[in-house]
Amino acid sequence: MTDDHSFAAEGARVGIRPFALTDADEFVARSRESRALHRPWLFPPDSTDAYARYAGGLIDDPAKHGFLVCERDGGAIAGFININNVVQGGFRSGALGYGAFAHAAGRGLMSEGLALVVRHAFGPLGLHRLEINAQSANTASIALARRAGFRLEGFSPDFLFIDGAWRDHERWAITAEMVRGPGAATAATSG
Repeated sequence: MTDDHSFAAEGARVGIRPFALTDADEFVARSRESRALHRPWLFPPDSTDAYARYAGGLIDDPAKHGFLVCERDGGAIAGFININNVVQGGFRSGALGYGAFAHAAGRGLMSEGLALVVRHAFGPLGLHRLEINAQSANTASIALARRAGFRLEGFSPDFLFIDGAWRDHERWAITAEMVRGPGAATAATSG
């Protein structure tokens, strides 16, 4: 494994690592193989140019942290989890977006990857809250949020513009205290 492909965190079967521009070919191939799984919920880049723009935005924007979930055995990309709209200061929050690739769906790899991202967000990134917004009919996404310990907090009509229309979403969230337990919060810093 090269330096630009080292894991930020590792579990039993997967590791998470930042996106790299050199991942374009595999990511695009996996996106194309997974269209039936992703539609109508998700539209990851399926060309090398689109991937370069997408990954570049995750790499260059300090308000985003993009992670590839990779199998430890062989390094195949199983999916991706992005922390978007990161706000520091008193809020210390971010919104998660994710997708599994078809070859990895139903194998528990994304559950393990999401647990690693949550720990990384509440540890090295210093966040306090993560939110997942999922369309109610996207049962796989909601099941992943539930398995990871996120709680349902509400319903947002016309929340995100996806596939040509404003879509209703359920709001799921988790806080550092929910993961670490009561009394484990760290003091917020201004900034």
